[in-house]
Amino acid sequence: MTERTTMQAIARLVPQGSRVLDLGCGDGALLSYLQRERGCTGYGVEYDDANVLACARRGVNVLQLNLEDGLAIFEDNSFDVVLQIDTLQHLRNAETMLQETARIGRAGIVAFPNFAHWPNRLSVLRGRMPVTRRLPYQWYDTPNIRVGTYKDFEVLAGKNRLRVIDAFGLQGGREVRFLPNARAGTAVFHFERD
Repeated sequence: MTERTTMQAIARLVPQGSRVLDLGCGDGALLSYLQRERGCTGYGVEYDDANVLACARRGVNVLQLNLEDGLAIFEDNSFDVVLQIDTLQHLRNAETMLQETARIGRAGIVAFPNFAHWPNRLSVLRGRMPVTRRLPYQWYDTPNIRVGTYKDFEVLAGKNRLRVIDAFGLQGGREVRFLPNARAGTAVFHFERD
């Protein structure tokens, strides 16, 4: 899946003119796209020095913070939408960060590698951890400290009283709505507090 098709799929979930917080924003490409294409404003949160510089070069407002330290600097409902795109699987405090996402934003959008995608299942059946385009790392050098599935997130959302507004998979640049747990390499959830 290309970065552009991911940005387009996520952008469709973000209302025009929203105030957005992008947690783990990387080089700021998504937030820059939302500013250009959807008239959004907001901030990125990033820890890596090179990515913070890249955000600044794109004209994206960025705060250099370690997400593991929490988000106490933000008040409740500070943003219309809080994004965690390929962030949740890197965090030790993933559930707490999901709760913070729901506290800070009126809506949240998360996307993460779906470990239940059929090629991953096949790798595990063969006795090996998957290495795919979506999960390109060997087990011993992956930045992903969590693995989860589309179905796992449904359970976690329910446990945390989050109402899923929309959910789908992404595979090959297309939305997958039929059997996304098996047929999509990326899980995408749009949610609000119950």
